[in-house]
Amino acid sequence: MDSIDTELADRIRDDIIHGVYGQGERLSEAQLCKTHNVSRTPVRLALRLLEREGVIRRGEGRGYLVRTPTVADILQAVQVRGHLESLAARLMAQSPGRDNVLPNLEAAIDEIDRLIKLGKMDDASLRLLQRQNAIFHKTILEGCGNDFVGFTCKQISHLPMLEAGSMVFDRQVLATDEGVERSLFRLQLGNSQHKVIFEAIQRGDAVRAEGMMREHSNTMVEYIEVFEKRNEELTVTDLISYSGIDVTTWAANDNKPE
Repeated sequence: MDSIDTELADRIRDDIIHGVYGQGERLSEAQLCKTHNVSRTPVRLALRLLEREGVIRRGEGRGYLVRTPTVADILQAVQVRGHLESLAARLMAQSPGRDNVLPNLEAAIDEIDRLIKLGKMDDASLRLLQRQNAIFHKTILEGCGNDFVGFTCKQISHLPMLEAGSMVFDRQVLATDEGVERSLFRLQLGNSQHKVIFEAIQRGDAVRAEGMMREHSNTMVEYIEVFEKRNEELTVTDLISYSGIDVTTWAANDNKPE
C-alpha cells in the first residue's frame, strides 16, 4: 500500500499533466493542504518526490514551479527505456539463472495469444492484454541481474507510456471493424517479437535477444511519431488517451488498473 505522500504525489502529478496547474505556476503548500485535506508534512514530501521526477522545480525563494512534461520529453524517455530494456534482455540471455523466469515469460506469451484469438478489443480485454504485456517486460527488467536497469526505468515510469509494458491503442481505429482487425494483427506481430525474444533468452543468444528487444521497444517511438504527423499540436493528454491505461490512474505503480 502506498504511503500518503506517494498517493498525494500521484494526485498532484495527475493534475499537472491534465492542466489543472499551468506551466510555470507556483505551487502553494497551504493551498495543496486545503485542496487535498492533508497536513504540511505529506505535502512537502510529495513535492520533494515530484522535484526528483522533474515535474516541478524550485523557484526563486521558497516554493516550487510547475514544469509540465512535453511530448518531446516523453519521446526521449521512451528512447531511454528502449535501450534499458534491450540491455536487460541481453543480460537475461547471459544469466545462468534464466531458466527460473522462462515459465513466466512463456505464460504471458500464451495468454496474450489466447486473448488475441478471442478477437475482443473492449476496455476489459485491453487491460488484460496490457497486464500480460507488463508481466513479460517486468520479468525481464527485474530478473536481468542488474538492479540499476529496473531502478532507472522506474524513475521515468511516472510519465505516460513509460510504465513497463505500456501499450498504445488508437480509439479512432478501434471504432471500426476493420480497425479492430488491424489492431489484432498488430498485437500478433508484437507477440511474435516476444516469442523471438523468449527463444533467444532460452538459447542464451544475447545478441539476438538485445536486437529484437530494441526493435520491439522502438515501436512506441514510431507510434508517437505517427500521432505527431496526424496532429501538429499533439499534447501529453493526447498521448494518455492513446494508452491502454485508464487516464485517471496511469501514474499508479505496478499496473493497478490492469
